[in-house]
Amino acid sequence: MIPFANLPNDVRVPLFYAEVDNSQANTATNVQRTLIIGQKTTLGTAQADIPQICSGTGDAQAKYGINSQLTAMVASYRKNDNFGEVWCLPLADPDASPKASASMTITGTPTKNGTISLYIGGGGYWGDGTGLYQVPVTTFSTTSTIAEAITKLINSDLKSPVKANNTGNGVIKFTAVHAGSIGNEIDLRLNYLDALGGQAIPQGINIEIDSQKLTGGTVNPSLESALSNLGDKTFDFIVCPYVDTASLNALDGFLNMQTGRWSWSQQLYGNYFAVNSGTFGDQTTLGVTRNSPYGCILGVYDSPTPSWIIAAQYVGAIVQSLKNDPGRPLQTLPIAGMFAPPTASRFELTERNTLLYNGVSTFSVGDDGYCRIEAIITTYQKNAFGSPDNSYLKIETMYLLAFILRYMKTRITTKYSRMKLAANGTRFAQGSAIVTPNIIRSDVIAAYQELEFNGHVQDSDAFAKGLIVEQNAENPNRIDVLWPGTLINQLNIFALMAQFKL
Repeated sequence: MIPFANLPNDVRVPLFYAEVDNSQANTATNVQRTLIIGQKTTLGTAQADIPQICSGTGDAQAKYGINSQLTAMVASYRKNDNFGEVWCLPLADPDASPKASASMTITGTPTKNGTISLYIGGGGYWGDGTGLYQVPVTTFSTTSTIAEAITKLINSDLKSPVKANNTGNGVIKFTAVHAGSIGNEIDLRLNYLDALGGQAIPQGINIEIDSQKLTGGTVNPSLESALSNLGDKTFDFIVCPYVDTASLNALDGFLNMQTGRWSWSQQLYGNYFAVNSGTFGDQTTLGVTRNSPYGCILGVYDSPTPSWIIAAQYVGAIVQSLKNDPGRPLQTLPIAGMFAPPTASRFELTERNTLLYNGVSTFSVGDDGYCRIEAIITTYQKNAFGSPDNSYLKIETMYLLAFILRYMKTRITTKYSRMKLAANGTRFAQGSAIVTPNIIRSDVIAAYQELEFNGHVQDSDAFAKGLIVEQNAENPNRIDVLWPGTLINQLNIFALMAQFKL
């Protein structure tokens, strides 16, 4: 009995009628979007707290302001992922919050021509060299003319994250464009490349910066209202510029498995990614206070690049790999645009290993100075009883789970959208719109074998033995499935004992 859905049984008019059924043809994949959260300036046309698709850096400039945090994050993200669909969630600066600031003082008289190389926000603020300000100095220069030249150069750069004010006597005050604590991440640094890179303070003058990073900014915008406006649109990769408790808690609640995006009722999934800037002690202090399967925090110390720019950069670096093959390890992926910390400030092997046991992700720096992904983990470390638990540790695990659940949902909703359910052993005509638990079981096993062939799961024999498909005892219209899959693993450690002989 062929289960026609629309063609009536009582048609008598000759001759040929065809009905199309796509239940065996669906091979579509889900769109995996990136959401970048950040602050806009008042010059941006976008409404705060309302998500919008962003077509590129030029679009971001118009919507969020050319020198906004959010525009810089979009530009930096696009240096690593220039293809994927990106949405932005613009936030207004927090009300009545001070702006971070710092001062630079120039003294002395130049005795030799040279160039001042001042990096603001790492000189890679947009991932394109923006933020490097080079001012020529001659023996005829004075502290006043040098200060004025630096001030004019910075203020003429529409992308700059700070405004400069020449207060006189060789003193320049830098003030963040944005209010709030994000300004505290803006780095002021002279001669990042040092003498080996041809950068040095001209002889005869001295330059002192009262704080390597701007200080005095407080408070981050609230995320609660903005997140509620995302509706039911999927965002698999969420770039978060903040690591304060309120912001991370808001994201955890938004994504949780009970009522959030990982819950049975939403099935939207997604993880957030942030960066914590600070010493080794700062990293462990934050790491031990977090325990989320949904969040990843990269630990960085003394990079000239602001933490929120690095967040956009490293998410852009890992997105395509997780989309193409969520089970493939992320180690060695390059992070374009991130300025490496000085050698003395980089975390050593033992420190990075400790961080990975405290919920903090790590990166490595090659001899070429290029930063690369080392290990991206969630902050999940303990179960509800406080015992160590690594079940949700690896970010690959989370994206494999999301991929498999979506794969199964597409298969079931495509093939069984309008089926009658009969008990095992029921006799019915071939081709009828009827399924039994055993028919579904066979299809679930076949789907698992397809997933295994494509490298997402393993051990299909054990899966088939452990699989349970049954009609619910209380609701005969419901099928319950115990899916005992084994996810594919990642080759992260290769241990070799060289037991040689002479």
